Amino acid sequence: MLVTITQALLALSLAATAVVAPAPDAASLTTLLTQFLDGAGRNDVAMHDRFWADDLIYTGSGGRRVGKADIMKDVREAPAPKPDDPVTRYTAEDVRIQQYGHAAMVAFRLVATTVDHDSTSVGRYLNTGLFLKRKGVWQAVGWQATKQP
Repeated sequence: MLVTITQALLALSLAATAVVAPAPDAASLTTLLTQFLDGAGRNDVAMHDRFWADDLIYTGSGGRRVGKADIMKDVREAPAPKPDDPVTRYTAEDVRIQQYGHAAMVAFRLVATTVDHDSTSVGRYLNTGLFLKRKGVWQAVGWQATKQP
């Protein structure tokens, strides 16, 4: 079938104006992400257990690929913070959520703000998580983190 230039331009125009429908569960996924980032700053074992699915595949910004068991081991074995240790707070910017039924992609810029006595440093990472809703509960089954320069 031969496509005319007019038909091609019309198709491109329609594609360019297409709008992604809002994710029905965007509010609950955003709340889950915010709670997780808050808990991650405190090394909250229960929050990590709630957030990550048992079949998680996580690729960190350093190129290390791990699963939930690896993350939970690291969290449980982390030494208790000392009063003079640096404190890191995690927040999310530019959160984008696309939902496909019981699956959702959550992409955002992770901002890690570390205060160490009189100095503050900020690291930024692009994160993309694949969430599945199983038995009414959202959990991350896939994760990719990329450090921004």
